[in-house]
Amino acid sequence: MPAALSALAALLAAPLSASAEPLRLATYAPDLGRDGPGLLLRDIRRDEAQVQDAARVIAHAAPDILLLTGFDHDAQGAALAAFAALLRDAGGPDYPHLIALPSNAGRASGHDLDGDGRTGRARDAQGYGRFTGEGAMALMSRHPLDLRRDFTPLLWRDLPGAEQPARGGAPFPSAEAQAARRLSSTGHWVVTARTPDGPLTLMAFAATPPVFDGPEDANGLRNRDEIRLWQRFMDGDLGPPPKPPFAILGLANLDPADGAGRRETMRALLADPRLQDARPESPGARAAADAAHAGEPALDTADWSAPPEGPGNLRVDYVLPSREGLAVLGAGVVWPEAGDLAEAATRASAHRLVWVDLLLD
Repeated sequence: MPAALSALAALLAAPLSASAEPLRLATYAPDLGRDGPGLLLRDIRRDEAQVQDAARVIAHAAPDILLLTGFDHDAQGAALAAFAALLRDAGGPDYPHLIALPSNAGRASGHDLDGDGRTGRARDAQGYGRFTGEGAMALMSRHPLDLRRDFTPLLWRDLPGAEQPARGGAPFPSAEAQAARRLSSTGHWVVTARTPDGPLTLMAFAATPPVFDGPEDANGLRNRDEIRLWQRFMDGDLGPPPKPPFAILGLANLDPADGAGRRETMRALLADPRLQDARPESPGARAAADAAHAGEPALDTADWSAPPEGPGNLRVDYVLPSREGLAVLGAGVVWPEAGDLAEAATRASAHRLVWVDLLLD
């Protein structure tokens, strides 16, 4: 009887599995940040050209769930609501479910965090920012979203295995600053998406670039620990670990093979047996390969000037599904080699939209 019941259950489950619909997850850094508060909302309402270009990229990919990094935050969520309306009215995806939490970017710390002897400047904020919420994050979804954890307030020192910078054997810039400094330069969120085929846990973040610092490597160390946070979370070191299916998505600002930073950190995350790397590619990235590239150029997600003027093209934006509970159907980067869409993507941002199609199983 138990065997018969098991067989019956399998038969009943088969039609449900066969009817499951693909889910497209995406992350994109569309450079929707401006020089002051309220200016992004102004530009969205004016149908500013760069806003339109970013919207065209998103409409082309049409993800079911999209994480935006580098999107200015306002307390009322007015800019995000206006951008969602712009997408919908232009025939793009309709995102009735939005999340935009307060960010560490531009959040006053009250300390001299960059060691220049002054306070109250952009580099003294909990995350770099000339105003509160500059270059923050936002989630847009066709499916309901429920916030589960917000690691944004987590102090850097409280991450297991954290290493903060030192200079001359002393904490840099000071012990007092390190005691108050948060880990997230922007934010780390754990959100449940209620899809038609079941819940999916999203682990969203945007890490600091591992550059723009001194020999103490403050940003390099912070970038490493911002990425490591997800492994500590999966290990259960920060409370109950996520249950599959889940996916990490966002801007790591770290390439596993090229550019500055502690690249071994990205290699370790990509090799984590709990995750799978769909290796999204694009013809545009392949065609724009840097001469001294060590990694696979087709995987790049950002188009920067080649050295010595810039870091070169790098893979810095990621969607990494759990190995358990998710089947990868396809993946890509919106980076055409030529044409109108290629030109719009270039005008919108140095970053390209990364998408992965999944099936909950």
